[in-house]
Amino acid sequence: MYSAITKTPDRVLTWVLRILAIILMTAIVPAVMPSAWMEEIPIRLGMGELPRGPMIGYLTHSLSAMYTLHGAVVFVVSLDVRRYLPVVKCLAVLAILFGMGMIVLDVVVGMPMFWVLCEGPFIVVINGGLFWLAGRVGIRLNEVA
Repeated sequence: MYSAITKTPDRVLTWVLRILAIILMTAIVPAVMPSAWMEEIPIRLGMGELPRGPMIGYLTHSLSAMYTLHGAVVFVVSLDVRRYLPVVKCLAVLAILFGMGMIVLDVVVGMPMFWVLCEGPFIVVINGGLFWLAGRVGIRLNEVA
């Protein structure tokens, strides 16, 4: 029988996806902020100056817009986790691979150690958790059926 206990993995997955979506969608701020502000951020983080030029402005702003778009997709998926369970699993696996790639990239380009230890590992852990939760929802779906 389908009960409130059966819904727990669904609810947790829904809320984790929504929180992640909101975090991702905050990238709308740097997507639209003036380039001068964007140039100030790495200086304040002790990472040096951001090179100037149209390509850097394009890359920084478009990447922020892409994170915002990804957040919107994650939010839409969170509206019906059972329906989009295969999408949740796919996004989680892709994000785990992305996170591992970011660890390598961060090391290769010489990002500060705090960045290397936070960015990629955070992405891997969060999405590993999402994949696990999606699996729990899948188990519950089989039990209910």
